[in-house]
Amino acid sequence: MPISRAEIATQSGGRLINRLCKHWSHKLEVEYTESDARIVFAEKGTCLMYADADKLSVSIETLDEASLDQLEGVVENHLVRMAKDETLEIVWEN
Repeated sequence: MPISRAEIATQSGGRLINRLCKHWSHKLEVEYTESDARIVFAEKGTCLMYADADKLSVSIETLDEASLDQLEGVVENHLVRMAKDETLEIVWEN
């Protein structure tokens, strides 16, 4: 199973998790607390997030490479939107 990870420098990791999970909870299977999250994209893969004081760790696991590329884009676009004025530098490693 393909896996991709990103370590994103931010002091707003918990806030990003909260906003993103509330947004996705209407369409997707979502479990979250103030510091971590699990989002299931039906038949595509799973995204795990963990917030520290100064970073947000994100990992995506999918069934195939095409789904991995797609979910990287979806997660990245939504994180950037949820961050509003904060600039996030997201570099995926897989």
